Amino acid sequence: MKIINIVGARPNFIKIAPILRQMRKSSVIEPILLHTGQHYDIEMSKRFFEELDIPSPDISLEVGSDTHARQVARIMERFDDVCDTRKPDGILVVGDVNSTMACSLVAAKKGIKIIHVEAGIRSFDREMPEEINRMVTDAIADLLLPPSKDAVDNLLREGHSPGKIHLVGNIMIDTLMDSQSRIRQSTILDQMGIEEKKYALVTLHRPSNVDNSSDFKRILLALAKIGQQLPVVFPVHPRTRKILDDPELKAITSSMNRLILCDPLGYFDFGRLVAGCRMVITDSGGIQEESTVYGIPCITIRENTERPITVLEGTNELAGTDTGKIVGFASQILEGKWKTGKIPDLWDGHTAERIIACIEKEM
Repeated sequence: MKIINIVGARPNFIKIAPILRQMRKSSVIEPILLHTGQHYDIEMSKRFFEELDIPSPDISLEVGSDTHARQVARIMERFDDVCDTRKPDGILVVGDVNSTMACSLVAAKKGIKIIHVEAGIRSFDREMPEEINRMVTDAIADLLLPPSKDAVDNLLREGHSPGKIHLVGNIMIDTLMDSQSRIRQSTILDQMGIEEKKYALVTLHRPSNVDNSSDFKRILLALAKIGQQLPVVFPVHPRTRKILDDPELKAITSSMNRLILCDPLGYFDFGRLVAGCRMVITDSGGIQEESTVYGIPCITIRENTERPITVLEGTNELAGTDTGKIVGFASQILEGKWKTGKIPDLWDGHTAERIIACIEKEM
């Protein structure tokens, strides 16, 4: 079986690495790696490929950044040609970025089988572009591989055939567990002059948070209060850095004596920051999952999450952009009053094996 594996942005790289490793062990699958070029930072893309031992892409579409509509159109146009020349038996897409949906639409029109890893996750917020990407991809996929029971329930509720749905677990955790020795070797804490369990880690990149100056101001005011009690480490996404230049917002960050702003980090250095922090304050879906596995308290700066299992079973809570709520949650953490949480079923580091077994059986 010739299967084209699609990646386009940094979260995809983390998920595809263990899948490709298992595919290369299969006697019946011929894996092809395609990079759409959706990722905003070519150098960061290369760094993740090197760190996670992902082979160089067999195909690069080099679409670059643009509006959602133009980017999707460009991916579809170029992937259409790839399908005609390579004639794959199937494509495998992960997550919910534009590349996931765009390539799936092309494959569906051509009768090429679609495998969707992380199927069924829902925020129930259609203002999120990712939610549209998820729903469209699931609607046309032939093999739906959800990470958790709640995602299975979502798919069944939407009327998807039970025969298409196979619970495989969380693929991101495979990479996390495979990388533990390299993560522990990172010296990033020493480089930043911070101590284990004595700092807060912040990541913010969603347009709903960083493109709205009033919401962003409320978040920064919360961080300023938290920063009075411990250092705040903030790797800054490029779109977020532009907004931080706003004079009103810059005044807040300039007043924070223990704020550590840095550029985005590689997988191992960032993983070390997650593993060693006292708390995570984020709007990232993947970090909600990683913090749950580590048992690290997580405050999510959103009103909803497509990973509710991290709230129901894990260490995550939703705070929105309410300054008081964010500070209140941080105080609970510092006082040792946070919930313990547990690791959800099948988040065990063997998801890629189950994915390949499923593909070999079902396709």
